[in-house]
Amino acid sequence: MAETRGFFVILGAFDLDRFSKALDGLTPEFETPRAAQSFDVLDCHDQSLRADSRMLIESNGILQLLQRDQDDVVQDCSGKGQFVQDLPDGPVRAALQKFPKLRALMSIGSGTMEVSRFAVLDKLQKTQVRGSVLLLNTKQGQATILNVHPMRGYDRAFRTVCAALGDMAGTMAGIEPLFQHLFPDVVPYRAKPKIKLSKQEPSIEVAADIIRTFLTVARQNEAGVVADIDTEFLHDYRVSLRRVRSVVSLFKGVFSPEQTAVLKQEFADLMSSTGRVRDLDVYLLEKELYFNLIPPNLHAGVQVMFAQFAKERTRALVELSRRFRSADYDRQMKDLLVLFADTKGLEPGPNADRGAYDYACALIWKRYRKLCKRARGITPETPDENVHDLRIACKKLRYLMEFFAPLFDKGDFKTLIKPLKKLQDNLGLFNDYSVQQEALVEFVSAQSNAQGRANAQLAMAVGGLIAVLNQRQRAERERVMVNFQRFDNPDIQHLFRSLFHHKED
Repeated sequence: MAETRGFFVILGAFDLDRFSKALDGLTPEFETPRAAQSFDVLDCHDQSLRADSRMLIESNGILQLLQRDQDDVVQDCSGKGQFVQDLPDGPVRAALQKFPKLRALMSIGSGTMEVSRFAVLDKLQKTQVRGSVLLLNTKQGQATILNVHPMRGYDRAFRTVCAALGDMAGTMAGIEPLFQHLFPDVVPYRAKPKIKLSKQEPSIEVAADIIRTFLTVARQNEAGVVADIDTEFLHDYRVSLRRVRSVVSLFKGVFSPEQTAVLKQEFADLMSSTGRVRDLDVYLLEKELYFNLIPPNLHAGVQVMFAQFAKERTRALVELSRRFRSADYDRQMKDLLVLFADTKGLEPGPNADRGAYDYACALIWKRYRKLCKRARGITPETPDENVHDLRIACKKLRYLMEFFAPLFDKGDFKTLIKPLKKLQDNLGLFNDYSVQQEALVEFVSAQSNAQGRANAQLAMAVGGLIAVLNQRQRAERERVMVNFQRFDNPDIQHLFRSLFHHKED
């Protein structure tokens, strides 16, 4: 049998008369739908399932995953507020194994649904095709989802039914039109939205566009931080503000020195209130790793440490949430969005009117040369601070290249970004191991009594962790030097020069 299933989505009401007339001697019989029940469509903030043309529906403690090119899967369990890896074993969890591990399932839309079955019979009342019907209703629209399954020996009837339903469904492809019809107001979230640039666009306009875009992204994450849905909301918020700060600091001469200083301070203040919660998030996310790094007889001390981290995070998140809900914070963010809505309120610097393409080439080439000069001086004996500086240099270059990427060939940029990202990953781990060691020392110090003595179990556990982290940091330093050599190969050098090095620079 060539086909084993037909999947059809019909937007709006299902036209039974039209379906019946198209069946050429066959007769459909539909069961009376079960009582309508409420449902939620679950996905993460990034809407990963939607992007993969899948829809996860939860209703009455049952999860149903709709997949256009595969059979639907159903599992008894609650999904809202859960991480996929924490769901009980079952077909839905198995089908979602590639779902982002740090993202929680959340409701992105709701409505009511009716479930029923149907059969298609011939003139002798023999069932030749079976199917199921899912009728979804929301405040914005209605849709009917039909799954059709053939009976052995009745391929022709199956093809007839599929042809009729295909004609009614039209040319709609994938699940996306279903989302748009049922939830037109739910806009897909993009952590890195595409920003259109033109080569001659004044650099101050480019800066305003980028800052306004990422301020908007930051605001889209505030509610998720307050609700504590998952830790990625705060991570995305911070990354968005980091990009904003990088524009202010890296776009030299676009704003006046006075306005640059004011903006740097304002965005630094916005970031500072989020730092401790994010640090604690990182520690708690790596809890399992910490336990795996040391022998079981030291686990009691680590358990004490993580219990303290969890308590501190609760207090820090309450304080941050209070800030996010405050009128002063809301007014500050709205004022910033108004300021960067256009360039009228901005104070231009000497490079404000410089064309985006020429300005990008000058900035990227200068940053690239600085990075290479710094990296070529890294040796096994180089102080940690210098390695940290290299990490920051890589980040600055990466941000500049991503900001101006629309002005250059995608293939060339991919060739350059890939080894740069690998180097950044190494430097990020090096930095993490260093910061974690410092944080552990500070934690033990804070827990010490008046005589400077810490709990013995805690001190031994932390000492063991610091020793292992130090070993990993040293190994990562060696990888940094190896991966810089890959980034600094002649082909990459030539491509950077050909793309960004102009004589006037």
